[in-house]
Amino acid sequence: MIQGTGSNVGKSMLVAGLCRAARRRGLSVAPFKPQNMSNNAAVSADGGEIGRAQALQALACGLAPHTDMNPVLLKPETDVGAQVVVQGRRRATVKARDYAGLKPGLLGAVLESFGRLKARHDLVIVEGAGSPAEVNLRKGDIANMGFARAAEVPVVLCGDIDRGGVIAQIIGTQAVLDPEDAALVKGFVINKFRGDPRLFDDGYALIQARTGWRGFGVAPWFAEAWRLPAEDALDIRSAGAKTGFHITCLRLSRIANFDDLDPLAQEPGVRLTMLNAGEALPGDADLVILPGSKSTRGDLAFLRAQGWDIDLAAHHRRGGHVLGICGGYQMLGRTVADPEGIEGPAGTDPGLGLLEIDTVMTADKRLTEVTARHAATGQGFRGYEIHIGQSDGADRARPFAFVDAAPEGAVSGDGRVHGSYLHGMFRDDGFRAAWLRGFGVTSDLGYDATVEAVLDALADHLEAHLDVEELLSVAV
Repeated sequence: MIQGTGSNVGKSMLVAGLCRAARRRGLSVAPFKPQNMSNNAAVSADGGEIGRAQALQALACGLAPHTDMNPVLLKPETDVGAQVVVQGRRRATVKARDYAGLKPGLLGAVLESFGRLKARHDLVIVEGAGSPAEVNLRKGDIANMGFARAAEVPVVLCGDIDRGGVIAQIIGTQAVLDPEDAALVKGFVINKFRGDPRLFDDGYALIQARTGWRGFGVAPWFAEAWRLPAEDALDIRSAGAKTGFHITCLRLSRIANFDDLDPLAQEPGVRLTMLNAGEALPGDADLVILPGSKSTRGDLAFLRAQGWDIDLAAHHRRGGHVLGICGGYQMLGRTVADPEGIEGPAGTDPGLGLLEIDTVMTADKRLTEVTARHAATGQGFRGYEIHIGQSDGADRARPFAFVDAAPEGAVSGDGRVHGSYLHGMFRDDGFRAAWLRGFGVTSDLGYDATVEAVLDALADHLEAHLDVEELLSVAV
């Protein structure tokens, strides 16, 4: 189990790289994260949902994503509450203060999923969440040492030297851990080093001497990590030109399933801007994307608070294009109604009025992979749906796509506003190239091939700088 001295220390990347390294050794390997908190989910092969990071790790293993790889997924809906997904299915929506009481009852499902993975594979590499040093959360813990103790899994601790204070991170973690928890830690890894690693030799030796834990190496900063699907919208950045076709995406407060943006960010002919709260919509934007959201009405209010509704109306009047995906599609309509209060207080809010549709939230959640055909280009593609709510109205007569011959999504009468419930469409090289061609942009990017190449490069990176053989031998 890879645990971290804090959040965003590189646990997900480390697990993905080790999974690929183990697979290249001929091992059947699977990833596992007992509890994840993310609104960027992936639809699994068994019809549920898991964190996007575990889907990437599954790819590193050569496996299809499965709900057993992330049995508890927390999807924040407000600042104080989250939807609880257990083994791929929504179980409840709870406030943060009430989740502690729910956790002990989830350990059985966590251990059940872990047991199934252990039975099917030679090796399971587990990712912790946050840090075991958060000992105030130790009671009932299922994400870090609570799981490790229950499952009798040895732990390797990952520290992030880039943020500074890595000596204190690791020695301090040992200092606050319960002795029985600390006994599970078999060693540590230093991650994200910039410059000459030999300059840290004395610090590395000090950590070993003070903790008694062995070091498995110092991993330099992996510059190509940004080319892998991002788990956090803050990690998305564009490789495109400073000029050319300008796509601006609104970084909503509850942005969800934004993996739609990863392939576009890598297009050389595309400039992708992630618009932050308080920033005005650029006047030179060619296309504005409204992404998915975990709380459509909540993010509509957030969007209006930034003045983006006014910006969008002006953008459209100037002849600009708009694409809404999932929750963003719902926002583009006339109204969004939640009569049962599924995503928050019951009620109805006016939408942005750029599409002639109305949306009603329903308790049923649609989770499925689909094969579709884009109406405008005739290009086929694969994608997935992960949403609640149904949308209907006059603009549905002009569908965005067809799924099994049934119309999907909507297009405005002027042809410049498009909406769809389909995620993942831009991963398909053929569709993305055809779609961009409609805007005068040429694409020859092989996105999936790029991701595979970067996973191999990540494994090479770890092999070159860590004692991977000894690290993997920690597993029992």
